[in-house]
Amino acid sequence: MNTYTGVIDRYKKYLPVTSNTPVVSLCEGDTPLIYSPEISKDLGSNFKVYLKYEGLNPTGSFKDRGMTVAISKAKEERAAAVICASTGNTSASAAAYSARGSLKCVVVIPEGAIALGKLAQALVHKARVVAIRGNFDDAFTIVRKIASDYGLVLVNSINPYRIEGQKTASFEICDFLGDAPHFHFLPVGNAGNITAYWKGYKEYYSYKKITRLPKMCGFQAQGAAPIVKGKPVKKPKTIATAIKIGNPASWKQALTAKRESKGLIEAVSDNQIISAYKFLAGREGVFVEPASAASVAGLFKLKRNGFFDKVGKKEVVIVCTLTGHGLKDPQVAIKNIKSPPVVEADEKAVLKAAGI
Repeated sequence: MNTYTGVIDRYKKYLPVTSNTPVVSLCEGDTPLIYSPEISKDLGSNFKVYLKYEGLNPTGSFKDRGMTVAISKAKEERAAAVICASTGNTSASAAAYSARGSLKCVVVIPEGAIALGKLAQALVHKARVVAIRGNFDDAFTIVRKIASDYGLVLVNSINPYRIEGQKTASFEICDFLGDAPHFHFLPVGNAGNITAYWKGYKEYYSYKKITRLPKMCGFQAQGAAPIVKGKPVKKPKTIATAIKIGNPASWKQALTAKRESKGLIEAVSDNQIISAYKFLAGREGVFVEPASAASVAGLFKLKRNGFFDKVGKKEVVIVCTLTGHGLKDPQVAIKNIKSPPVVEADEKAVLKAAGI
C-alpha cells in the first residue's frame, strides 16, 4: 500500500535534503485544490477558479510545508534549539515540528496581536513563548539578534529552507492541473509565500513540467501594506493578524516575483477581506482565517475594476491560496456573524426560529 508521508518524501529531488537528513514530518502538504463554482460563474463561463486550501495542513496553515524542511535541516545540523517571531501561524508550526523533532523552541510574539487559537497551539506544543510590548517587526529584530548571538536556528521565512518547503504547494497545483494556472492570487504578509510559489513555478518550468508561468497577484491589508506604499509601516493595523506586518522580510523577493511574472501587489481593505471571508464560508463552504481571504478579496477587487475585461473568450485558470483554517481565529467569526436565537425547548418554537 502506498502511504503519503509528506512533502519532503514526495518532492525530495527538488529539495535540499540528502540521505543524511533526518526527516521531521507530520504528513504535511497534499492539500486539496478545490474548484470554486460560485467565483468561476461570477467571473464568466471561460474562467476556472480553484482554491488551494492550505488550512488542511497538520497545524492548520501553509507554514507546515516550510517548517518540515527547516526543522529537518536544524536536526541535521545538530541544533540545540530554534527560534522565531510570529503573529501566530509560524509559532504554531514551529512548536509542533520542534516537538516532533525533540528540539527546544522559543517563540517571541507581539502582545495582544496573536489570535488565541494560534497561541494555544504554540503553548500546548510546549514552546517557550515570550510576549513583547511591540509589533511583529520588533519581535523579528529581537529573534534575529538572539539567533545570531546565541547560535539558535531562526525558522522565520528568511530561513531558505522554509522557502524550499513552501514552494512544494506550486508543484502540487501544477501536478493537479497538468500545467500552471494563468493567474495565482495570494495574501502577502512577510512575503515568504509569494517568493516560494514563484520559485516553485520557475523550477517546474525549467524542468519542463509545465508550459507556462502564472502572473503572481499578491494582496496586502490596506492598514499593513508597506510593499504597496513603498515604505515600512511603523504601526500596521488590520483585522487580518497573519499579514499584519509593517516591514516584510522577503520584500525584495516579492517585488522580484511581481516583476518577473508581470503580476501585481495591491492592497485590500478590512471590509473587503471580511466580505470575501464570509463569501467563502457561506457560498463555498470553506472556512478560512481572515488573512487567507485577502487573495479572494483581491480577485473580487480586480474583477470590479475591469481587470479581466480584455481576456476575451479564451480559458483562464486562476488559483487563490487560502493560507490558514478559520478555527485559527474564531473570534472574528463570532464578531462578524449573528449569534443564534435562543428559544424554549419546544418543537414549534425551534421550527419558527429556523424559518421552516
